[in-house]
Amino acid sequence: MNKGRIIIATAIVTLIIATAVFAFIFKGAPSHNSNYSSIMSDSSINAVQASNQQEIQQDISASRATIITKTASEVSPAVVGINVTEIRQVRDIFSSDPLYRYFFGDRVFNQQIKNLGSGVIISPDGYVLTNDHVAGNAIEAIVTMTDGTQHEAKIIGSDPSSDICLLKIKGNNFPFVKLGDSDKIMIGEWVIALGNPFGLFDINDQPTVTVGVVSAKGMNLGAQDNRYYVNMIQTDAAINTGNSGGPLVNAFGELIGMNTLIYTAGSAGNIGLGFAIPINKIKRVIDELKTNGKVDRDFWTGLSIQTIDQAIAKAYDLKSTRGVIVTQVQRNSPAEKAGIKIYDIITGINNFKINNETTMIGKLQEFRTGDQLEVKIIREGKQISVKLVLERRK
Repeated sequence: MNKGRIIIATAIVTLIIATAVFAFIFKGAPSHNSNYSSIMSDSSINAVQASNQQEIQQDISASRATIITKTASEVSPAVVGINVTEIRQVRDIFSSDPLYRYFFGDRVFNQQIKNLGSGVIISPDGYVLTNDHVAGNAIEAIVTMTDGTQHEAKIIGSDPSSDICLLKIKGNNFPFVKLGDSDKIMIGEWVIALGNPFGLFDINDQPTVTVGVVSAKGMNLGAQDNRYYVNMIQTDAAINTGNSGGPLVNAFGELIGMNTLIYTAGSAGNIGLGFAIPINKIKRVIDELKTNGKVDRDFWTGLSIQTIDQAIAKAYDLKSTRGVIVTQVQRNSPAEKAGIKIYDIITGINNFKINNETTMIGKLQEFRTGDQLEVKIIREGKQISVKLVLERRK
């Protein structure tokens, strides 16, 4: 009997201990699963947060990117810095004294001059467009690209009158800018100027980018150093020393002009008056430079002209002093064949207004032998037009 009680008591104690052990295990298990769930939850949250941050960053980038930033990024690889060495004749400082020149002669010597400017690659086979005043007289021209590589450039041809120079570097598959149509530009449309102002390209092999609008077109700036700047594009995109030869592109990355001149009004830098040669003028010149290495303007008109002053305007009862007066017409010349007479007032050629003698000479540089011009004339108070065919000089 006692033995049975002992067995029962032992079984009860064993059951209690087993129950306690299972209870402890069961209690610990949920705690472990809870921690695991918590870890999984934190990892998921971090992943979601990272994904959200990436989406936000993409949204921000998308909102910052514009057609201007995209165009600048696409065009930049085709922009180059140009470093040139040229020989210039320099007069001895004492030669400015007439008495010194009388006894010792005019002492002139050659000196190497370093110069810099900008350029743009216009074809995958390495044709580079720049200004004549940048590289036209170079004995050495080194072109630096945005990848840091440098190439010795060959001068294919240069035209001082239009201030256009064409270079060539060896190689293929170069980045290039496609040519646009400067006749279709609109005043007020966005434009981007790229280049090498003050040699900054040499610091990090990247062009400087400035943005503005087309301020005006058809600007006639006259002549400078026997270079004629007519029908120019005006922009307020910042252009400074060293930008010469760089591209002016529209918002679609099309080359519409070559940055060439600035007005500074006596200041040291840009004041918002920059000028570019229109690309349609450039196209014709570079085609001739590729073929002949120069531009053939060996034609004549047989005209002698004079700028109109106030006295002439009053004598001929003109409303303004714009235009030129014909002072001589050579016999059997293209002008005589066209019917132009002495004292005719020339006010325009084709759709181009003639303001003075300089602008007329500059406009004539746009044409070639055989071209037919419509010359607008005031004769005896009446406006007439005649056809003038440019003939090769005899």
